[in-house]
Amino acid sequence: MILDEIKKANVEALKNKDKEARTIYSIVMNKAMLETIKKREKGEELTDADMVQIFQKTIKELTEEAENYAKAGNQEESANILKQRQIIENYLPKMMSEEEILSEINKLDDKSIGNVMKHFKMNFAGKCDMRMVSEAIKKMGN
Repeated sequence: MILDEIKKANVEALKNKDKEARTIYSIVMNKAMLETIKKREKGEELTDADMVQIFQKTIKELTEEAENYAKAGNQEESANILKQRQIIENYLPKMMSEEEILSEINKLDDKSIGNVMKHFKMNFAGKCDMRMVSEAIKKMGN
């Protein structure tokens, strides 16, 4: 599971005295812990798909934070945050290309927007950009 990899990487970062890596691993582990608590209340377990969502949200937050530091003229802190973002991006699965999305849509019997979106959310969560799926459906309809 991805969370186990993060924990191992955190220990390595601790041994290597890598401050930026330790910071981002701690943030991700804390977010994962909070999500685990929410899931357990519903009787569910944390999955790798949940971790991918945590990564994507964290990357978005880090990007915004880095931009804000850059605007404020603090290039050093902005660079540190971008390094943290790069560390997390390495854990994201390879995203599906537009061709792969179109190929998957063509395999479906029911190509209605609702059915296609449901299919991708259930089978490819975190592995495809849902906006790209939506655009692909619209292209096929024309």
